[in-house]
Amino acid sequence: MAMQPLAYRERMREARFQDIWSNELNDAFADIARYYDRANEIAALGMWSQFLDRFMRSIDIEPGQKVLDVCAGTNAIGVALLKREPTLVVQAMDRSAEMQAVGQRNAAALGFAIASTIGDVHKLPFPDNHFDVVTLQFASRHLRVSEVFPEILRVLKPGGHFHHSDMLRPRNPVVKNLYYGYLKACLNFTSTLVGSGPSAVKFKQYFIDALDLFYSAEELSIMLRDLGFNEVSVDRVFYGMIGFHRAVKPLSP
Repeated sequence: MAMQPLAYRERMREARFQDIWSNELNDAFADIARYYDRANEIAALGMWSQFLDRFMRSIDIEPGQKVLDVCAGTNAIGVALLKREPTLVVQAMDRSAEMQAVGQRNAAALGFAIASTIGDVHKLPFPDNHFDVVTLQFASRHLRVSEVFPEILRVLKPGGHFHHSDMLRPRNPVVKNLYYGYLKACLNFTSTLVGSGPSAVKFKQYFIDALDLFYSAEELSIMLRDLGFNEVSVDRVFYGMIGFHRAVKPLSP
């Protein structure tokens, strides 16, 4: 598939969701923060920890490396990485102060220190060629990825690794319809069980719509290559419903 359809899809996503992304999403995540991890476990039928473990197994780390966790949320990735290698220097960045407040408590409870920056991840406030590893998990559906991915490429050191995980749009229409049907039922059940507030409840349809306009595993791989990443690979889960992408910054331009 050529880049033109992907560029068109990106413009469609921004036109459809720009107002939500800019003006409303923060309120939703402020509400979600207090039960985010529990809701994920319920929605994934108890398999959320397995998804995290599978993603973590795809990440290669070495002692003392600098890691940036983009859209870090409740610091699940940073904590898991530090459990594996306590000498890592982990920097978290997220738009939601409420999500990071939970993440900082989670890290501190285990004796880990994770630096935290609150801000717009479309413009990362870090130097060029600075991090050995960058991670981004379950947030790209809410981002202009054509802006975020180049920023990640910029802040990575040459030879540095980018690890991405998110729910994706399955290519098979039968799988896609079953997937969306499950998600609609699951979101209704989970929001009732955890006591979601009004800001989160009204976003249930948005989460389906954002996924439907997002990328398949193959499309996201193409985008990463076209933006300048090398050695792009993907581990598909459940017929492409979830994808774990790995990409490397070239050693030379």
